[in-house]
Amino acid sequence: MPFIRSLLLLLALPLALSACKDESPPQGQEPEVPLGPVEAGDWEDTGPFAECPIRSGECGSLETFEVSACAPGTLSGFTPDGVYTVQMRYASASVGGFRTTAMGLSSSGGPEFLGPMDVEAREVDSDTVFYRGRRETSTGPSTRSFFGCRMPGADQLQGCFDECLNGKRTSRGTFQARRVSPAPGEAVASGLSLISETRMKNPNIPLAGLAGMPVDVYVTKKHAYVVSLGGGLFVYDVEFPERPVFQTQVYRSQDTYWNGVWAKGDALYVASANRGILVFDIRDPGAPTLVRNVPAGATNVHTVFVSGDLLFGTAQEPDSAVLVFDVKEPLQPVLIAKFQAQGSSDVGPHDLFTFEDRLYVNFWSTGYVVAGLERPDAPNELGRYRYEYATSHANAVGRFGDRLIAFEGGEGWGAHLRVLDVTDPAHISLIGEWRTHEHISIHNMVLVGTKLYVAHYHDGVRVLNVSVPETPREVAHFNTFRATDEGRGTSFYDGAVGIRVPGDGYVYTVDTSRGLLILREE
Repeated sequence: MPFIRSLLLLLALPLALSACKDESPPQGQEPEVPLGPVEAGDWEDTGPFAECPIRSGECGSLETFEVSACAPGTLSGFTPDGVYTVQMRYASASVGGFRTTAMGLSSSGGPEFLGPMDVEAREVDSDTVFYRGRRETSTGPSTRSFFGCRMPGADQLQGCFDECLNGKRTSRGTFQARRVSPAPGEAVASGLSLISETRMKNPNIPLAGLAGMPVDVYVTKKHAYVVSLGGGLFVYDVEFPERPVFQTQVYRSQDTYWNGVWAKGDALYVASANRGILVFDIRDPGAPTLVRNVPAGATNVHTVFVSGDLLFGTAQEPDSAVLVFDVKEPLQPVLIAKFQAQGSSDVGPHDLFTFEDRLYVNFWSTGYVVAGLERPDAPNELGRYRYEYATSHANAVGRFGDRLIAFEGGEGWGAHLRVLDVTDPAHISLIGEWRTHEHISIHNMVLVGTKLYVAHYHDGVRVLNVSVPETPREVAHFNTFRATDEGRGTSFYDGAVGIRVPGDGYVYTVDTSRGLLILREE
């Protein structure tokens, strides 16, 4: 079994851990307290995707699906190869509403996946599309079956699903799936060229499994620091970007979910799901030394961010809060505040940005929250922007003339870029939008002047000219996604995930399968 798949199974930390998980957390919840208007979401719930009621019979078998309301004659155009992203609509609201996952399919006998499950049964012909996946859990075998009912368009499939545990049905619902492929006529690259590509691999350890899944990168002191779920921290000398040189790997077998990385001076900060923020001494940049973790105790920190003498960490458990540290002494962070959005009731903050004494936090379904930092030890909420089925995940903010403009992106089906005027945080307004494909999520972003660099999962790296914020215009791209790469089809959250533009003339990105890619703008 390819390691990247087994890693996804081992990393069954709460599925609500945002990016880099095998499936999405439930979508559709609203905060306990309604705060401000709610605008249109990334997608609209138009009801079930198909009509194929479940019959009595063996759970997860083809025979349990009623086909009388389907249109089997449309299935002859189904392509049983490649990667499909999937939106699932549960029949019972108690399950959580909607989830996203993926299918990796092969008609030539290659490995096939339904998200984190191996395909154990399939039947595909001109009238039938049926797949069943299986994985072992601590409580017994778990299966999920997808039954195709109709194809509303090319490379699209709609139908029903059935989920079972120990042979007993636990949930059911309908789904829509779309095949991942480039836009018609789009080249692999435009305006960006690949300088080097480095798979996460420790030449001193023959076990390739310790590579894990790369998710974020930070570049400082002519070194690239890549954190990898299940693989820890990989360090590369990138003085010559065309040939990165492996320096070391830092790995802790009992602490494997490292999701974010940042640096200040001689300190490197890594977000850990078990131990908060890990602080490394990088006075020798090729040999980081762990000196402490903050705060003390078990804390799930998802991302980190540094601004001046402040370090921020997005704690999802136990606080569901932004942790604020004084780092005048970079190797000795001092916790000075915790910021929680009013009415937040979901999985907590996912990412953040600071600009001109304001804190901008992506609080998932609670929305995009702005706080004042005039007193860093007491951030105060100034306003928020919310949209239906919100999955607010990442953002960047800049000044455009006399306006403060925020670029905000969710993470899920239909997630795209929103351009917001946040000059008056009590009255945030939507002034523009930009999107690629409904079935491919946006992820992280970096704003440099009037260029926005976006890590866009299956759509790779996208560079936007945002000099006119209302109308972002794509000026360059590099498609990192290749359906044949190992691990594709195991997750909706697949492709380009982390991105940095440190000002050395290169764009550094990490792809969940391909590792560290260094690009140059043409």
